[in-house]
Amino acid sequence: MKKLFLTFLMILTPVLAQASGGHAHLESAPVDPFDTDSLKRGAKHFADYCYSCHSAKYMRFNRIGKDLGLDEAELREMFIFTRDKKGGPTKIGEQMRVAMTDEFAKKAFGTKAPDLSLTARARGADWVYTYLKSFYLDPYRPTGMNNVVFPDVGMPHVLAPLQGLQKAVYKTEKHGDVEVEVLDKLEMVQPGSMTEEEFDQFVGDLVNFMVYLSEPVQAERRTLGWKVLLFLAIFFVFAYLLKKEYWKDVH
Repeated sequence: MKKLFLTFLMILTPVLAQASGGHAHLESAPVDPFDTDSLKRGAKHFADYCYSCHSAKYMRFNRIGKDLGLDEAELREMFIFTRDKKGGPTKIGEQMRVAMTDEFAKKAFGTKAPDLSLTARARGADWVYTYLKSFYLDPYRPTGMNNVVFPDVGMPHVLAPLQGLQKAVYKTEKHGDVEVEVLDKLEMVQPGSMTEEEFDQFVGDLVNFMVYLSEPVQAERRTLGWKVLLFLAIFFVFAYLLKKEYWKDVH
């Protein structure tokens, strides 16, 4: 019995660790895998602000072109800035890798830049959406920025020119006999080139594309799901009628 209990705790430990991993309130990401216009805008945002450092090695350029209706010229203009090992143009069927090495990233940012192929699926769309909106000024960090969702993050706030700069506003809470400073809200101190609504849409489109990256067949899967349910509903009618025919003499 003791071994069974210990085994149960070992299985449950990752769940408990994930639950206690952070206490930031996550905003709901406006994800719609059927909104092709949003996905195209998100692809452009990803190419402009993410792809120079972060790879998406589980995706190929031509798959994006097929799903989003982009031709080869558009894909090359948007994404393909590297050359193959022989010095020729990168093939359209190649994986989405970047020129920046892990060694350079560690020297520049203190850690390697993670691949973003599965980030939205691993972290959740709401986490990514809130993370991209939650950078704030912190003079004690090497980049001068920190993040509510990902404390002490090494990534600089690359969207600062669009969003602007925020500062953390704290409040005092009493826990027993101890008073502690906790984050209350983020306050804009230097506006960016976008309004709050425009930036929310920008990040929403970017996250929508990252969700697509993590599961390109999601839209097809959802459509197929409704077809399967419709088939089962029709099949149930014929199965029920057949059952009645077989059992009519028994009853």
